Amino acid sequence: MVETIEWTSEGVVMIDQRLLPRQVRYVTCRDHREVAEAIRSMVIRGAPAIGVAAAMGIALGMLRADPDRLDAEFAEICDTLAATRPTAVNLFWAIERMKRLYESLRGRPVEEIRARLVEEAQLIKQEDIAINRAIGEHGARLVPDGKTVLTHCNAGALATAGFGTALGVIRAAVAQGKKIDVFADETRPFLQGARLTAWELARDGIPTTVITDNMAGHFLRSGRIGCVIVGADRIAANGDVANKIGTYTLAVLAKENNVPFYVAAPLSTLDLTIASGDEIPIEQRPGSEVTQIAGVPLTPEEVEVANPAFDITPHRYVTAIITERGIAWPPYTESLRALARAAGEGFTPRRN
Repeated sequence: MVETIEWTSEGVVMIDQRLLPRQVRYVTCRDHREVAEAIRSMVIRGAPAIGVAAAMGIALGMLRADPDRLDAEFAEICDTLAATRPTAVNLFWAIERMKRLYESLRGRPVEEIRARLVEEAQLIKQEDIAINRAIGEHGARLVPDGKTVLTHCNAGALATAGFGTALGVIRAAVAQGKKIDVFADETRPFLQGARLTAWELARDGIPTTVITDNMAGHFLRSGRIGCVIVGADRIAANGDVANKIGTYTLAVLAKENNVPFYVAAPLSTLDLTIASGDEIPIEQRPGSEVTQIAGVPLTPEEVEVANPAFDITPHRYVTAIITERGIAWPPYTESLRALARAAGEGFTPRRN
């Protein structure tokens, strides 16, 4: 399994996902500002992965913080990391978890505080891998044997601390002996499906076909697709889902063709403080991601470009939400809260 992010004595090491699959290169971030820039520039991406990165960034920043300004520097470090990307709630969930730990350690020796923050960041990573495997086990039973699974963007090991959410379900189904293959939407404009999902699944030996995003309807109508499985960046209390742009289109097409549409995500992706997806902030990315591929211009310079990174899929298009605590079915206002209570979490991340 690919190592997405790792804590080392040199700093936080992460695979540079912008270069895959052409080049496998690791980046070492030596302070929290470098971690923040890695998140902002998509060296690392995927909601659970940037949550782990944020936690490690806080721990790294505090190792270098002035002991006489510890509170002020901790707040500045958290604010810097929180300002990187607005949509993925795992980022804010991880920051709030680190804040709660820091508050509980007030008055303790500085070195103890630093050591506990490092320990917590590493624990968040370990927990994420275990959570993903649990998601895979719960979701595998929903995958029909002998059919094709369609996925969008990358919700695999690269988007998490390891194993993956949507791809974790696929991996678990294969491990159970199910004969499946995968269609990976290319996922314009950043091509996470064509570059990252295809790369991960090829390494696992899982048969994978890359299709352009606008081919999805054709194949859903064909009867070949047994289900659609995607990840999520934030899920509202009513089950509305924020995920990579193009997910909403896919969900509508799946419903039209009676294909189950599943969302696989950890409970840390829930934001029960918001009633619906209308309240989820949508990140706007640079237009150059649309107008260029690998630096090669595709469009006339004088045209305007829109590049929202995410869209909202209304809950009525979501067949089920797969979490580490089990599967949530409609009505989501009840099932999601029940799973959150079972996990013993408040799920009240700071909102932008």
